[in-house]
Amino acid sequence: MERVDVFYEGRVQGVGFRFTVQQVAKGYDVSGTVRNLADGRVHLIAQGEREEVEAFLEGIDDSGLGGNIRDKSVEWAAPDPDLLGFRISA
Repeated sequence: MERVDVFYEGRVQGVGFRFTVQQVAKGYDVSGTVRNLADGRVHLIAQGEREEVEAFLEGIDDSGLGGNIRDKSVEWAAPDPDLLGFRISA
């Protein structure tokens, strides 16, 4: 199991980005959170088997959100055993 932190930049707030990511997550075996940051970015944490997480990230790009994303940084990390389910966080 692996975890990824993704920081999305672009037109990613106020356009249903977090809700869409949450809906996309339902199609994958991943857990995590997605939240807006004060600087205008969106922070996604997702974890699961690496192939599943990578497919989830591709699913986000293919969901129609790809046009809103100007840039993203991806950082792989050790999983968080307390991270269960997938939710939008404040």
